[in-house]
Amino acid sequence: MQKISDPTISRLSTYYRTLSRLIEQKIDTVSSEKIAHINNITSAQVRKDLSFFGAFGKRGLGYNTVALKKEIGSILGIDKKWNIGLVGAGNIGRALIDYTEFKKQGFFIKAIFDNDLNKVGKKAGDLEIHHIDDVCYIANKENLEIAVIAVPAHKAQQVVDDLVKCGVRAFLNFAPITIKVPEGIIVKNENMSIELEALSYHLSRDKKKG
Repeated sequence: MQKISDPTISRLSTYYRTLSRLIEQKIDTVSSEKIAHINNITSAQVRKDLSFFGAFGKRGLGYNTVALKKEIGSILGIDKKWNIGLVGAGNIGRALIDYTEFKKQGFFIKAIFDNDLNKVGKKAGDLEIHHIDDVCYIANKENLEIAVIAVPAHKAQQVVDDLVKCGVRAFLNFAPITIKVPEGIIVKNENMSIELEALSYHLSRDKKKG
């Protein structure tokens, strides 16, 4: 199977959201040019991204918005339900618990873990916070497939190592550290500091040019 790049997958997610908005506007068909214009890319890029996964739409008629959204949802795996474990019941963790859009996309936080005894046993949303020592038992019980890591940097690697041993194969990492994992394990890093530094870099260059 051809390896699909991360930027292509990211653009598919963008197309999915674009189609959702178009459907809300009662728009039944859309062209690659329209999708491209909305997302500030070329229509050739849209067609290329979709071509990796098959033939969609009809030449001259465009894409049916509902059908294309369903196809992209299937490609992205969000036509399924995914069980998530959240490690870290701090500010980031609690913000994620309160984010209702996850459930709409098929992502369900089924368990929360922390090592702070002042938090263990208490509720975060509708879920009880478990001690991190119980992570394997709970991971197997709840069939956790994805873990969100929202712990301090010095604890993140060990937490991921433990979860890998428990059978978890995919991680969204909020800790400001590069996580090392065995082959076949997937890690995506979410680091707002790095993104802000990229913005400050471009702004600084613009000011120097000015």
